[in-house]
Amino acid sequence: MSDIQFTPSRDTAKLLHMLLDIFEQRNSTPRRAVTVKLQAGESNLPGYYSQVDPVPRITTNEQLMKLEKLGAVELTWGPGQEGHLLAAVTLKSIGVSRLYTLLDRQPLNFHRMKLRGLLLGNRFRVHDWRALALDHILRQLEDHKSPAPFILGDDDWNQDLLDALLALPQNVAEELPYRVFSVRVFNDSKRFETLKRAVARMAKRHHMEWRDLNSHEILRELGLVPNPSHLHMYGPWRLVDGEGQIMRLGQFTPSVGIPATLVAHIARVEVEASRVICVENLTTFYELVQHEEGHFAALCLWGNPSPACRHLLRILIQTLPENVPLQLWADMDYGGFNILLQLRQTVSRRFVPYRMDTTTLETFSHWGQPITPADRRNLERLQDHPLLSDVTSTIAAVLRNEVKLEQEAIQLNI
Repeated sequence: MSDIQFTPSRDTAKLLHMLLDIFEQRNSTPRRAVTVKLQAGESNLPGYYSQVDPVPRITTNEQLMKLEKLGAVELTWGPGQEGHLLAAVTLKSIGVSRLYTLLDRQPLNFHRMKLRGLLLGNRFRVHDWRALALDHILRQLEDHKSPAPFILGDDDWNQDLLDALLALPQNVAEELPYRVFSVRVFNDSKRFETLKRAVARMAKRHHMEWRDLNSHEILRELGLVPNPSHLHMYGPWRLVDGEGQIMRLGQFTPSVGIPATLVAHIARVEVEASRVICVENLTTFYELVQHEEGHFAALCLWGNPSPACRHLLRILIQTLPENVPLQLWADMDYGGFNILLQLRQTVSRRFVPYRMDTTTLETFSHWGQPITPADRRNLERLQDHPLLSDVTSTIAAVLRNEVKLEQEAIQLNI
């Protein structure tokens, strides 16, 4: 640019970027003046307010006065500080293009169009929740709204996030560790670590069945895990894989961990027990194994049941006699009742609650925790679900007493 013969100093560049940030936040059509007000001691302009070195302030003042002469900005000085300390800098409409050129910065619309082209060029490659996610981002761009978790101007991040979405396993049969997935997609074992929350955020927003899951659980639904996991099992389980190999687990004490990868290949499950108890937490699973009486089998769910866990239970249902109870022992809170709902929706309606009744709640309520407003809203929503009619009174007791109860608070040996 021939009429501007200087390279912006650090503080000058910061002030000009701040002006363009405000300009772009207002969709590049500001209805009022775009102004940055300065205050002594501002942390983002340490040079300008230095008490030791006046050069940064003098340089910034001189450069901004040159821009003012060109009509790019308008300067407001502090009272009695003409030419010494600025009070405000205002962007003039005719100066917008000059500032973009001076700062070697592309307009926000340029970045919107670039991201839009990237997404449109790959939209045809997905047809599940990812298609809904990309359509949402495209609408956001059209409406000049935030495309988060994509970032305007960060081309590397946008490309990597899109690549991660496109590379997600289509049919989740086995678990894939984050680092293995990351190497396969980016040839970098750590790159996905920075992207995983963004992927989970998009999945949570656009996959209806995952709205109540946390990031770790959502990634697990996608087949992605920090490390290969195991299912902890107790009792007389008999597993048969696709090749007819039989695994008898009854002799393992107090339990045995079966790799989730192995579970994916199980073709038949049999249990010779009077009941099967699924337990939400590992600590309580071991308490159950140690103190519960009777000839039973147990399975630890590790919170919301994973794809491998659901696969195992679906196969079990095929051979489990109708007179053998299939029980769930979970926390008496929103998460626990929601696990019961998930199991009934995705595995079988045969699941019945165990130690999730009003009497147990009241007996151990002194070990409970107060419910939060969010707990109340979520529990009230579950109260009306037809698949939870048998625990409506328990949910009502939690709401009435304003206390939720974790499994660990229940003593089995009394």
